[in-house]
Amino acid sequence: MNKIFPQGDAESNTAAGGRARPGGEGCGPFCYSRRGACLSAFLLLLLAILAALLAVATILGRPPRIPGTQSCVTMTNRTGFLCHDRRHCIPAHGVCDGVRACPHGEDEDEHLCRDVPRSLPGFLLAYCGDPAFWIYSDQKCDGTNNCGDCSDELSPVTACPPCGPGWWPCTPTVFKYCSCIPRVLCRDHVQHCSDWSDEYACPGP
Repeated sequence: MNKIFPQGDAESNTAAGGRARPGGEGCGPFCYSRRGACLSAFLLLLLAILAALLAVATILGRPPRIPGTQSCVTMTNRTGFLCHDRRHCIPAHGVCDGVRACPHGEDEDEHLCRDVPRSLPGFLLAYCGDPAFWIYSDQKCDGTNNCGDCSDELSPVTACPPCGPGWWPCTPTVFKYCSCIPRVLCRDHVQHCSDWSDEYACPGP
């Protein structure tokens, strides 16, 4: 008579040294939980690195661009300085004036302002009749005697267009102007032109 031995369940056989269930690969619940923990830790590390990179990018802003790419034209059609955000164009004379006009303040950076005018990009500069003196490029042909000898307004040093609609052409008696005066000065009972045309011929603003 053959004896029948109880086979027991598969887990007791495995615990007794038998073969593991297919797909178990000899690994219990601890193995799966360890894999999950490792994956979670990796994802958290990756997120922390990305957050750190974003924080650094926010603090430092975009890297400085070479000066040649920072030239722009302002709303008044004058030479300007393009900020690193590529949206703000400030007047040339606003660079290194002690006031931060760009969102990140690059118009006052040390590399630009440490040795003015030598440290400034060429597009920001204009030289007077005496090369020892300079002005910002947007101050040339603006109607004002910025150089002191009117070389920024008159030929042969500078060729400027005729007086615009807001100006009256004459030989000014005021040192501040060179070949035009603002029309707001016309008929104000004060002589600004050597021929008095600002009081008798100029129709005013």
